[in-house]
This record gives sequence, structure tokens and C-alpha cells, in this order.
Amino acid sequence: MTIVRTLGVASVLVLVAACGGESSEDAPPQAPTSTPASETPPPAEPAPAAAATDTPAAASASAAPAETPAPPKTVSVDFIAKSGSKLTGTATLSEQSDGVKVVLEVAGIKPGEHGTHVHETPDCSAPDAKSAGGHYNPDHHDHALPTTAERHLGDLGNITVGKDGKGKLEIVIPNANLKADDPHSFIGRSIIVHEKHDDGGQPVGNAGGRIGCAEIKG
Repeated sequence: MTIVRTLGVASVLVLVAACGGESSEDAPPQAPTSTPASETPPPAEPAPAAAATDTPAAASASAAPAETPAPPKTVSVDFIAKSGSKLTGTATLSEQSDGVKVVLEVAGIKPGEHGTHVHETPDCSAPDAKSAGGHYNPDHHDHALPTTAERHLGDLGNITVGKDGKGKLEIVIPNANLKADDPHSFIGRSIIVHEKHDDGGQPVGNAGGRIGCAEIKG
């Protein structure tokens, strides 16, 4: 009786072993419930900040380059001998902030002082230079020497010529300019050198004939 019971229990255990499922070695692996610490991905790097566009440096870089101011205008013209003289030379006019700087250099005439003026028109065609018109006087002042503030705009005073027949005059004429079609412009005029000294008298200084003429055509 005991032997039969033992065999029955053994049979049951064998049946359970055969039908009771797979062993732990044959079961598929289960997914891990957590990521190991060694496999944790590194934290994402922060996105780089956008380049600032409103800083002074950025603003100045984006700003258009400043325009380079134009250089002062300069005109150089040659004298033509008139009234039988042997005068040679040049006149250089340079526009600057306080007016026009006039530089006259002449040669070939007798020593002493010679009146010089800017005249109305750029025409030296006449043998005596009368084609250049009268003194340039847009403000309708009386004639005077440069020591007088109110005078013809074209009154340049006297150029002093040495024993070698050469002379040089440098003078700045306030309120004059070298702008085309401006009422105070020396462009479109002429410069005359006279045979005598300008004494400042009326109406044009008693300077005598015109012995040199230079057309200022710009």
C-alpha cells in the first residue's frame, strides 16, 4: 500500500515536470526596468546664444561707411601778356573754409607795385584785355584796397615785383568761392595785372593799362 502511494506521488511529479513550463534558462530575458547608471546619456549641451546685433560694435559694423569729404577745389590758370608787355606767370585759386586763396606769380615786368583785380568775364581776347570787363563787384561796394572790409569782391590789391622782374602775391578773399554759377564765385571771371600801382582811389584805383590777363574758366 505504501509502495503504491509512493509511486503515485512520483508519477504526479514527473507529469508536473513535463507540463509545468519552461526552466528559467529557456525563458526569454525580460527588459530591464531601469537604465544602468553607466549607460545614462550625457545631458544635452545648451544651444549657443544668438550673436548680439544691438551692441555698439555690431551697430557700427552694420552702419554704412561715412562719405569721404571732397578735397578743396583748386584752379590754376596762365597769364597772357597784353598791351605790348612781356608778362608771364600763373594764378592759382584754392577754395577754403574762409574764402578763396589767390596766389599770383608773375615775371617779365618792371619792378614796383602793380594793381591786380578779378574782372567780370573770362575773356582775354582783346589786345588791351578790355574784353574782360570791369572789376568783379557783385555786392555793389566802392573800390578799395584789401585793408578795407567793404570793397569790390575782385579787389586783390597790389603785387610787388622785384628788380629781377618777378613778383608774388598771396591773399585770401573772404566770401568768395569756386562754385559754378554762384554769385560770389571766381569761376567764369578773369584776373588782370595792371601797369601801375592801385592807390585805392575811385572808381577803380588809377592802376593804368592792363598788361596781363588770365581766364578763370574752372
